Amino acid sequence: MPEFGNAAKALSDAPDIVVFTGAGISAESGIPTYGDQLTGIWAPYDPRNMETAKAFRENPPLVWGWYLWRRQQVSKAAPNAAHLAVSRLAKSGYKISVITQNIDDLHERAGSVDVLHLHGSLSTPKCFACHRTAEIPPSHVISLIGGEVEPPRCVRCNGKLRPGVVWYGEDLPSDVWKSAIASVKSCDVLISVGTSGIVTPAADIPRTALSYGATVIHVNTEDVSTGAVNELMLIGKATEVLKRLCALLPSRE
Repeated sequence: MPEFGNAAKALSDAPDIVVFTGAGISAESGIPTYGDQLTGIWAPYDPRNMETAKAFRENPPLVWGWYLWRRQQVSKAAPNAAHLAVSRLAKSGYKISVITQNIDDLHERAGSVDVLHLHGSLSTPKCFACHRTAEIPPSHVISLIGGEVEPPRCVRCNGKLRPGVVWYGEDLPSDVWKSAIASVKSCDVLISVGTSGIVTPAADIPRTALSYGATVIHVNTEDVSTGAVNELMLIGKATEVLKRLCALLPSRE
């Protein structure tokens, strides 16, 4: 396919590359996307109803238990070939910045550094009252099927810890967003992997890159391109597409 050749040429010539990832890249590691139906004890619940500050106020043990269960599911998952391809590209001498909508740590476990998490992270809870970041106590484990768990307390104000993720109705962390947009505006190529282009303001990232003259390479199982002249669309699974694409690139070491 000529698209792969064109994408490889754009990347091999690019001084500055941004990789922007969404749920599609982690789905291949077995982590459910937002559109997937919950199973087991969580089957009766709609995830969207547990991803709000209102839900946490009304039932902290339910929301904390659900996120603790999700964190446990992530800990059992492994980075896949797509995560590893991004990391290896950086290690072979390419200047790579990683921006993700995902709240897992698969990029970090694959070896990527300084990952910008637009929607927060399951690994870094914070106080619901004073917003101080904290660590999850080692004692806070949950059964494989999940269940309600009383949240631990903040060591500073004794408030309840909440998941360190962005809930519906909340703004993205301003410092993370500013860093992400600065990287996008200055990049030469942006690879958008497994993103729906629906959730804003993160959906603005490919459009911003295009408007600043970057080449945008979309990697998705369906065509999500907008028809811009500086767009390339690589259709397929992230693991297969990125592995094939990176194999075409020369090392810069």
